[in-house]
Amino acid sequence: MNKREELIVKYVADIKEKFGENPDMDLLTKVTVGLGPSIYNLDASRVSGSDEKELDTVKNNYLINKLGLADSDELMQAVNDIIDKYGRADKNKYRAVIYYMLCKQFGKESVYN
Repeated sequence: MNKREELIVKYVADIKEKFGENPDMDLLTKVTVGLGPSIYNLDASRVSGSDEKELDTVKNNYLINKLGLADSDELMQAVNDIIDKYGRADKNKYRAVIYYMLCKQFGKESVYN
């Protein structure tokens, strides 16, 4: 198993444990690949739920720029909802998991096809 596959196994465990869902493996893999080498960087691979600047980055760089959503209060609410479900106190909130969950929530799986 290569390093990316090992990380995806961790992501699957988090999605099952924190969100009670069985992930779409094809989509999760595509989201992970889309993050490029950042998944291997300890800091870049995670999202701080208490850092407003970090949450704005998720909203702007992912929801607006990548998924093509229009800026609205709903976007930041969605980011905060995912962070709350993940567990704000959990320091290991994987960016790939958060992006995957947001992609599913907004029905934007087609971005990865």
